Amino acid sequence: MKYPLSLLVLALPSWAFAQQNNDIETITVEHKQAFRGDIPAQELPQSITTLGKDLISDNGITRFRDALDFSASISRKNNGGALWDSYSIRGLSGNENMPSGYLINGFSGGRGFAGPRDVSNIEYIEVLKGPGSALYGRSEPGGTVNIITKKPQFYQQGQLQAEIGSDNHTRVQGDYTNAVNDDVAFRINGAWQDSDSYRDYVHHDKFAITPSLYYQVGDDSSLTYEFEYVDQQQMYDRGIVVLNGDIETLPESRFLGNPNDTPTKVHSRGHQLQYHNDLNSDWSLLVGASYRTGTLTGYSSDAELSPSRQSVYDDGRTLTRQHRYRDYKSDDLSARIELSGHFEVAGITNHVLIGVDGYDYELRTGLYRYRGGYGTYTLDIFEPDYNSMPGPDVSMQYENNEQQDAYGIYVQDQLDLGDSLKVMLGLRFDEIAQDIFETKSGVASKSTKNRISPRFGVVYDVNSAINLYASYSEGFLPLSGTDANGKPFGFEESDSFEVGIKFSTEHLSGTLAWFDATKSNMLVSDPINVGYSAPVGEANSRGVELDLSGSLGSNSDYTLSYAYVDAKTANDVINADWLVPIPEGSPLVNVPKHNAAVAINHALTLWQQDIKVGAHYKYNSDRLGDPADLSFRIPSYQLVGLYAKWFASQQLSVALNVDNIFNEHYIASSYNAMWAYPGAPTQFKLSVGYDF
Repeated sequence: MKYPLSLLVLALPSWAFAQQNNDIETITVEHKQAFRGDIPAQELPQSITTLGKDLISDNGITRFRDALDFSASISRKNNGGALWDSYSIRGLSGNENMPSGYLINGFSGGRGFAGPRDVSNIEYIEVLKGPGSALYGRSEPGGTVNIITKKPQFYQQGQLQAEIGSDNHTRVQGDYTNAVNDDVAFRINGAWQDSDSYRDYVHHDKFAITPSLYYQVGDDSSLTYEFEYVDQQQMYDRGIVVLNGDIETLPESRFLGNPNDTPTKVHSRGHQLQYHNDLNSDWSLLVGASYRTGTLTGYSSDAELSPSRQSVYDDGRTLTRQHRYRDYKSDDLSARIELSGHFEVAGITNHVLIGVDGYDYELRTGLYRYRGGYGTYTLDIFEPDYNSMPGPDVSMQYENNEQQDAYGIYVQDQLDLGDSLKVMLGLRFDEIAQDIFETKSGVASKSTKNRISPRFGVVYDVNSAINLYASYSEGFLPLSGTDANGKPFGFEESDSFEVGIKFSTEHLSGTLAWFDATKSNMLVSDPINVGYSAPVGEANSRGVELDLSGSLGSNSDYTLSYAYVDAKTANDVINADWLVPIPEGSPLVNVPKHNAAVAINHALTLWQQDIKVGAHYKYNSDRLGDPADLSFRIPSYQLVGLYAKWFASQQLSVALNVDNIFNEHYIASSYNAMWAYPGAPTQFKLSVGYDF
């Protein structure tokens, strides 16, 4: 049986070919990724960090957002009551009250309310940093994240893993793939989790299953279908309050909501279909579509953010709260056709990528609340009395019904001008129509906008191990939602410049990059009109990044990621609602200037037993915790984790992970001093895995 040549990933030997009995070769089929064409990552004028499945597995990671901590370019943002993934790349992010967008196999995956993503079907994660907007389209200027899922294989392989840990953590995870016949293979993976947490009354209940099929249509073409089914629920949890800048005002376990609210429920479903055809040895065609739905519904009791309504500022213990109900729903349909290949003209090789994509996105965000006056619906933060009474009745705060329709055309050509110099030219045209109707105010808005976004890049190969690159790109995307007056935010425009050096030797590879990115219409949380966002105008981010991976001898390897990010407002703003001046040069919320992550592991034989041990280290410098209160800063923190894995046999392994071994008390992300989310104390996890 023949496989499309471009589906065999030879650049990553750990995924490509495995020797069995020294003479039997097992071929692993990898699927061609969108937006990449036939250009190796090393030759792209862009910084790319890959977070592999071994890094995820060794460090006992089960949540997508925890894996992103190993890229220092990424910092955590408001986590939506711990019910969605939100982050910035190079200090720049989208709507503070929305989850962060990311890609799944090149298709939109993070848009809407699908809950925190599980890692059970992740093969690896690409952090595509910097100016790629002309190609990827509709992304933040800091970059985007692309999740590559596990693919069906034509041989039997499987794994079962069971975990127990701190706070009654219980999890079972499985993965199995095999051939149905010579032309069809399948894979099914997923996880079930039932756990308490270090947060009182916050219980996690999750079920995720992701089956997929691969069909070899012909010698040079294939069809892949993937399905995601995820149900999860937990209490909506805004975290703790920080009084007078003291992050230890309360223990990290203190829940300030109402246990009688019952858990918030999240349901998401996803479908992806991709067709790939190697038209000949030089050209390939990729056609795909994705459809995703998500809902988030439930009650919460959240601290009141308005100082004039908040009684805790006066007596230091009586917290005024709002009672809220959320009814969010999203439907996201997208499609893409992409042709890539190369040809030669006058001795110059042209690596060409041509594509057309589009989407139909519907979003409903309904927020209903009780908002009493000063000292109403209260809780004593030091001696909370969680009585059996439900929260007060709620009424509509807002209900946005949004429709986005868009299409884009992109073309890119990377020219090999001799053996060392490569020049990339790219253009993307987008037209986006956005209709929003806010039910309570009756305000309706319609807008259509189009934009051409250019991309330019240069790569110079110093030698086979080192190349230099520079890149510039402009971007354009719509911003979902409305402000407190029912008015839409409109569109964001951005530009980004980056220069760097890539190097790859036998024992060390990495990227050193300097970047400068600017975006208009930057959104932050509106502390007066809680639940809304508001623009602060233009924002700029400059910095330096270093990403390294390598080996320390034959049995040890490591990854290191460091970022210096200076992200700040680029103009003076006085917000009419806040009546707070935000001067030019003010820092952006939740963005540390210094961020670092290191992971190291070592394989050894002890008492004739194979063992793997490792450690990871995480550092975040202090950062702004409230966009409207420049005096509220979150202290720096350092985290250390250890793990040990014993390979009892070729199939059976036992692992122990310990995170935050020094029991650091820290704030992981913040929306406001009243909504500061604490990080976990020391956590233990014991897992048993069986491979077959």
